[in-house]
Amino acid sequence: MTFVLDGFDTDAFVTATLAEDLGDGGDVTSAAVIPETARFVAVMDSRDAITVCGLPLAEAFFRHLDPAAQVETLVADGDRVAAGTTLMRITGQARALLTAERSALNTVQHLSGIATLTAAYVDAIAGSGATLLDTRKTIPGLRRLEKYATRTGGAKNHRMGLWDAAMIKDNHVAVAGGVGPAAALAKAAGIATIIVEVDRIDQITPALAAGATHLLLDNMAPAILGEAVAIVAGRVPTEASGGVTLETIGAIARTGVDYVSVGRITQSAPAADIGLDFASI
Repeated sequence: MTFVLDGFDTDAFVTATLAEDLGDGGDVTSAAVIPETARFVAVMDSRDAITVCGLPLAEAFFRHLDPAAQVETLVADGDRVAAGTTLMRITGQARALLTAERSALNTVQHLSGIATLTAAYVDAIAGSGATLLDTRKTIPGLRRLEKYATRTGGAKNHRMGLWDAAMIKDNHVAVAGGVGPAAALAKAAGIATIIVEVDRIDQITPALAAGATHLLLDNMAPAILGEAVAIVAGRVPTEASGGVTLETIGAIARTGVDYVSVGRITQSAPAADIGLDFASI
């Protein structure tokens, strides 16, 4: 299968990742230890209960080095699987599979870790009416992939970059002279989506009056969030953000905010425990 993701070049990613691992000398271990004609069956298993993400990319790594490899994908991205589940079986040239192993596993482990943590946050706000958003707290160069993983886990992508909405935060406010002047300048520039971060109740009315189309309610306790939502009264979407954890997100979501954004789902997700074991044919 071909992995297609808007704005992401799969072939370039696979080629660059393998080039980084192979360097100038290639896989000296496999070249020295594995006969050139040897063939193996590889079985990829999850050792944790996870939300799967990244299997098409793993397949791309194996097929890049062995175009004739037989790849059987047993689950799909987005599936929630139990520990011990077999995710994929690959049959092909042993040298190629061993060379591609780490790149394929690193990718699936990282993306499945993000999807799994995201799903836990989504579960924690189920029934609240709020939607989980991701952030721009991603590893440079991997944003498209990491935001694919958050979608796979059930979150909604927020901004993809600096270009698709104005996000007026505390430093912008400080330089512009207040939330009102900052929002007014963004509106005058013709920006359609103007997100304004407020950390005090008294900033809400000036932000709305100046043209904010979305309010980010930063580091507010649930009681203050509820008060803020009442003041906004549905005029624009509201988003709670700042220091959100699995333990606190439920109470935050139940305040009536439309969204809760969580940087941790990309910034702090642990890699899923996934292994690849080989058995000779």
